[in-house]
Amino acid sequence: MKKCLLRFSAVALAIMSVFKASAQTAGTELVYVGSGDKNIYAYWLDLGSGSLKPAGEVAEIKAPSFLALSPDEKFLCAISEGSSKRDSAVSSFGIDAATGKLRLINRQLTGGSGPCHVSIDQKGKAVLVANYNSGSVAAFPLGENGQLGPISAFIQNQGSSVDASRQEGPHAHCIVTGPDDRFVYACDLGLDKILIFKLDADHATLVANDPAFASIKPGSGPRHIAFHPNRRFAYVISEMGGTLTVYSLDSDSGALTQIEDHPLPKESKGGSWAAEVAVHPSGKFVFGSNRGDNSIVVFRCDPETGRLKFIERDSTQGKTPRNFEVDPTGKFLLVGNQDSNSLIVFRIDENTGHLASVGQAETVKTPMCIKCLRPVKSSAP
Repeated sequence: MKKCLLRFSAVALAIMSVFKASAQTAGTELVYVGSGDKNIYAYWLDLGSGSLKPAGEVAEIKAPSFLALSPDEKFLCAISEGSSKRDSAVSSFGIDAATGKLRLINRQLTGGSGPCHVSIDQKGKAVLVANYNSGSVAAFPLGENGQLGPISAFIQNQGSSVDASRQEGPHAHCIVTGPDDRFVYACDLGLDKILIFKLDADHATLVANDPAFASIKPGSGPRHIAFHPNRRFAYVISEMGGTLTVYSLDSDSGALTQIEDHPLPKESKGGSWAAEVAVHPSGKFVFGSNRGDNSIVVFRCDPETGRLKFIERDSTQGKTPRNFEVDPTGKFLLVGNQDSNSLIVFRIDENTGHLASVGQAETVKTPMCIKCLRPVKSSAP
């Protein structure tokens, strides 16, 4: 009996040591949240438990909704979602990775009004901005010290589409580089087009590509685009149509060719206010958010064909999931519920794609954008 107890105790201690070692090496991620009010907040995400620890307010600027991280994670850019040209801007910050604090470097006007999206190319040399209200896109050089130069490219979109109330003119909704950094893709809700540009990252300039755009079903209102890690497919979520559209990507010409179109499954009482799209780092799943019924929809992706199969629809446990982020490890999905002032973490089952809430939501005022830095091994402060 004594030998059995000793053997049991040894096994128990071994198991406990494994869990302890796992907890110590799981690491943390620094998470930034852009608020529609006047603040940027930071949190530490525990990669073992999925819990969030507030780091507090780390910067204050006007209406810092959408954020972008430089590839080396030394700098963060944030737009100020102004209603006029004089208060529509993009700001650059230096990142203190130890504390999460942000240091303002400088600010530039975006050349249009109502900027709603910002991104940085994969070389870290060009900052790209989409101006929703005025329907324009702009580029800025980003110096090695994080300094934003004056506008180096500005393109005013032209045209309209079928919905006179929402598509009376252009409304640029996002702008990102493609997988190889040669092309830039800008979803314009007002035109029902995904505009395609050639990028000269070294000079932060844009010129129209040939083909100059990919079309989508009239009245869809394309909002955001995400690319598969195998660089062969793109996924466009449309706000007005409530759809997720799959395109094949020609890496030589930059062209997008539509493969299939999926309605986002939703409660019958919910409207179609689709917002964000993301591809899991493994390439096995694609996620989309719908503000109409406050849900995240999960699809399984066939990496050979790009085609999607619906898995499940999950409540975001709040109101208006304008943005969400799949963390770099692929373990967690973080949702910002804009109108219920909540930030919630879901664990992703990396075999099935199933989402499971890990705990209580954090309270944060009007969360509009979430960005996660790559994980660090050391514990959060």
